[in-house]
Amino acid sequence: MGNINESHEKREMGFFDHIEALRWHIMRSAIVVVICAVVAFTQKKFIFDDLLFGPTRPDFPTNHFFCWLDAHSAIFGGLCIQGAKFTFINTDITGQFMLHLQMAMYVGIIAAFPYIFWELWRFVKPALKEREIRNTRGIVLVTSFLFTVGCLFGYFIITPFSVSFLIQYQATELVQNLINIDSYIGLLISMTVPTGILFELPMLVFLLTKLGILTPNFMRNGRRIAYVAILIIVAIITPQGDVTSLLLISTPIFVLYELSIVVSTRVYKQRVREDEFA
Repeated sequence: MGNINESHEKREMGFFDHIEALRWHIMRSAIVVVICAVVAFTQKKFIFDDLLFGPTRPDFPTNHFFCWLDAHSAIFGGLCIQGAKFTFINTDITGQFMLHLQMAMYVGIIAAFPYIFWELWRFVKPALKEREIRNTRGIVLVTSFLFTVGCLFGYFIITPFSVSFLIQYQATELVQNLINIDSYIGLLISMTVPTGILFELPMLVFLLTKLGILTPNFMRNGRRIAYVAILIIVAIITPQGDVTSLLLISTPIFVLYELSIVVSTRVYKQRVREDEFA
């Protein structure tokens, strides 16, 4: 009886009631972001020495691997960042303090992503049918996992590739590499957060198939075009442009695309069965 009354109340919510509910979901998410940002702000040494500038150090795990490849194979020459000459500079009197705040906020948003998505899911969930809720069980966990894996992939793979190439690239020896810290942060963020979002492809395909907008046949027929588009995107975000880096970075995305086809196929078959019994 209680469930019936609760469902009735949810159906009777007006437009402004939904706006009010959304406002509270956003406020709680913002509070968690601020808490995570404050914790990150207090961890200055880790945030800067280990996290921010990690991809520029020769002892960074990926760079260490690049140097090993450089020493044992001529094919991978030029990837080792050991001995590269560059200096990070700040030209604003408040620059380092604002940098500290900026990095704390970035880390806070990334760390709070699972909670933010959970609040979004709580807002959307009352509008779903019981069957739809069962079919999307575990969506918060899977979405958070894919985003985290994508960010880690961007941080440990794409960023070191890009930093290694761009820092050591010289058009002429008359120009020294004095790198503005804002430029470096922009590169780091653009290599990690978008990759985390890109790794949400299976979940996006799941939802679009569920809504009847996408079909597995469409994805199979468009596989070649999708692969070419992926290669073009990877070529843009990895300035090296060599075959090795293209394949290394594109392969996981190809795997995600194939996984998305499997997801779309299962969801599509389930929709067909449900329509037959409806």
